Amino acid sequence: MTRFRKPLLVSLMCAGAAISGASALAAWQVAPPAQQAPPTQQTPPAGGRQGRGGAPRLPAMGGGQCENSPYNCPDAPNPLPAADTVWLEEMTWMDVRDAMKAGKTTVIIATGGIEPNGPWLALGKHNYVLKANCDAIARTLGDALCAPIVPFVPEGNLDTKSGHMATMGTISMREETFNALLSDIVMSMKQHGFEHIIMIGDSGGNGRGMTAVADKYTKEWGGKPIVAHVPEHYTYAAVTKFAVEQGLIPAETKSDGLHDDPVITLNMMVTDPNSVRWAERVKAGKASIDGVSIADKDKAIALGKRIVAFRATTTAEAIRKVRGINK
Repeated sequence: MTRFRKPLLVSLMCAGAAISGASALAAWQVAPPAQQAPPTQQTPPAGGRQGRGGAPRLPAMGGGQCENSPYNCPDAPNPLPAADTVWLEEMTWMDVRDAMKAGKTTVIIATGGIEPNGPWLALGKHNYVLKANCDAIARTLGDALCAPIVPFVPEGNLDTKSGHMATMGTISMREETFNALLSDIVMSMKQHGFEHIIMIGDSGGNGRGMTAVADKYTKEWGGKPIVAHVPEHYTYAAVTKFAVEQGLIPAETKSDGLHDDPVITLNMMVTDPNSVRWAERVKAGKASIDGVSIADKDKAIALGKRIVAFRATTTAEAIRKVRGINK
């Protein structure tokens, strides 16, 4: 048996050398030439969070671990230009971080609803209004962002089908559920460092909950941050008065008897003409509300933009008063 040991040993050594050579070649082939380096990987701080095996972890943001990618590190530079939006849901976490560092420390929480609005308007009427208006308010202020619109609000009793719950498609929330939802959103914004947390609504059933939540946290936090319900956004009488005075709509109109009116229709069209079924109404000869025509789409949207601007200016002024800032 001993005469076979030397050839066997030589064979094993050759095989090992071949494997090592192949591995080195594979590694050389896989590793590409050095490219532009991403942000510098940070060194784990002493006493940091512990990962598997007890290794300290870096502070992490961005949905991943800093040690896995430098883009998950809190101070990683944004590799892209800032997004031209005021909506948190359309921004990356780096966009939000950088916007706040630049002074955008006011956040607006807008509450809409899902309710019936006659044969022409989508159930999300108030949400379409707020999409245009919150954007305009934030840009008018210049230092504010918009949280995602809260589409679910109290619309009627879920057990007895009172209020709008009598109509299919409506989504209602119990007052305590609505308040709890608002509370969690407000607390989220506080944790991120927003200094002014502003709630606005576009439906009659929303005000009670927003006021209750604002009062609760004003008492608990002592104004740091400021939490407020600004009711000036939901003042349709003032908006209608403005529209009449500016000649946007006639002073005298005959109501169609619907949960709809020219002001809100024009406001919705700024966001999306489909939300008022514009094309279908034009085809059916129904492109009017309370005697006010919307058949000329461009004209209607132009009128709607003036309404949005008025509401944005009025609401922004009220927010500035709440913040104690006259600019």
